[in-house]
Amino acid sequence: MPSVPILYNPYFIRAQVNRTYNNILIDTGSCITIIHHNFLKRIHHQTFEPTRTSYISANCTAINIIGQVQLEIRVNNFITHVTASVATNLVTDILVGTDWINRYIKSLDILTQSLTLHDHTGRNTTTPLIQSNGMSCYSVFLVDPITIPQYSESKIKTSVQIPDNSNMLFEPSERFSQKPILLPNALIEVKNRQTHITVINTTNRPYTLSSKTCLGTVSSSSLICTIPSSQCSQSIHHTSFNVTHRPSNPSYQCYVCYQKFLSTNNLYHHLRTKCYPYELRHQIEILTKHIDSIINRKKIQDILWKYGKLFDIRQPSKINITLNHVIETGTHQPVYTPPYRRSPKDHQIITDETDKFLQQTIIEPSTSPWCSPVVLVHKKDGSTRFCVDYRKLNDISVKDSFPLPRIEDIFDQLSQSNYFTTLDFKNGYFQIPLTPHDRPKTAFSTRDNHYQFTVLPQGIKNGPPTFQRIVNRILGPARWKHCLAYLDDVVIFSKTFDDHVLHLDEILQLLHAYNFRLSVEKCTIATDTINYLGHNICREELRPNNDNIRGLLQTTTPNTPKEIFRFLKAAEYYRKFIPNFSQIAGPLYKYN
Repeated sequence: MPSVPILYNPYFIRAQVNRTYNNILIDTGSCITIIHHNFLKRIHHQTFEPTRTSYISANCTAINIIGQVQLEIRVNNFITHVTASVATNLVTDILVGTDWINRYIKSLDILTQSLTLHDHTGRNTTTPLIQSNGMSCYSVFLVDPITIPQYSESKIKTSVQIPDNSNMLFEPSERFSQKPILLPNALIEVKNRQTHITVINTTNRPYTLSSKTCLGTVSSSSLICTIPSSQCSQSIHHTSFNVTHRPSNPSYQCYVCYQKFLSTNNLYHHLRTKCYPYELRHQIEILTKHIDSIINRKKIQDILWKYGKLFDIRQPSKINITLNHVIETGTHQPVYTPPYRRSPKDHQIITDETDKFLQQTIIEPSTSPWCSPVVLVHKKDGSTRFCVDYRKLNDISVKDSFPLPRIEDIFDQLSQSNYFTTLDFKNGYFQIPLTPHDRPKTAFSTRDNHYQFTVLPQGIKNGPPTFQRIVNRILGPARWKHCLAYLDDVVIFSKTFDDHVLHLDEILQLLHAYNFRLSVEKCTIATDTINYLGHNICREELRPNNDNIRGLLQTTTPNTPKEIFRFLKAAEYYRKFIPNFSQIAGPLYKYN
């Protein structure tokens, strides 16, 4: 049966190679630029120099390199130069690796499908990304029928119609995700249009595959690294192992459309291209556009896509954690305050808010004897904030003395780092579930109904220490090493960029495991400057935030003891930046 080619979409640009137009593959997995010998013969070029350097593919098979040649690559009117290796068995005419990418590529925008180049003189040019019909993947078929014994692994002979002998990447068919056998993704070598695929039977009975069964597809793998060929082992050591019984093939399910995948990579690609909303994809591009190196930017973007559910706020979420009692009132009788008199407009605002909260399961109908009044706070931008006045409840609540971190200690830790990420929880309190014991005490009334919160409401006396305890528990040993949290303001800090990639992955994995949600537009990722807790932190330097200082400087002269007290408290926050602060402010303390 002939193999059916299935196109995939690597990134190409249309450019001139030594004045000849051709599609060029942008390969971030290759550290060198390579040109096919047959394509080189069709263009004008300098005499290439023979070389004995061996280039090894990811599966330790030597790439047949016969020399090197100087190339001119012209994109629009933007001229670049690169030394390319000449190969006889390349899967495309020419690919550019990180030797060219790091030198010339400024940005690669997936949303607009464009690539921008620059050089040391400041020149720029932008060109569209295109799809090439020159690269395809091919179906892999079983040659002979085979029965795989229970709990065992077999290597099976397969056929694939590849024009040339090539190093390929095998990916199993999705239909095997519903079957009790495993076909792992693998780098394979195709010779004479045949190869061998590993199959694992995880069941307690034999499993038979018939001949001409389509097992999956193979596609060209161009991941190249420069290493001496002597370092590549010439033998493969097989290790025997026992297969643990599993009832079915493991799968990874999309939480949006519930489609299942065999690998996390396939799942992440599906989410990124199909199920994540456009706004999220756009925000991730914005969050990372400041990273100059396209390789480093891709490292960070891959992590953000990997844990993209953290930023998907289309549905409200509650974290996976069990709380102790937050609102302890001892034997005190329930506190009841009737609803305040409202205008029809205010009643409508309250109704709209409670309807929204009900839909998001933030509140639920209540028969509680407790009741605190609803208050509407009008903000400067003209909007209105829905709040509940819990002052009477707080007066009888036992205080939780869990400590908040000292801001000075936080700044001491951050001032020694070079890379920072800040994370902002989306309605952080509303992600903390309340125990049934605490819910009745959060009750409030409207003109139509009586409700209670199912999550931690704003204004509760022990809300801040409760939230801090939870975040500390989740971050665990990472706190004070490379991560800190002050309530819902989380910061990740590192000395080097490579360390920051590891630290970001670790913290997002923890938050993802507990089902948190983050406000993507309020986060900053892998920057060298952040605004955190009213201060600007930049590569081992700490300064007060300019906006906060401006507000302090524009304060009118205090004329009463109360105004003096407020001014001094605001100024004391920045006293470490003001030499002899006590002496300067001394006269004001006399009136305080």
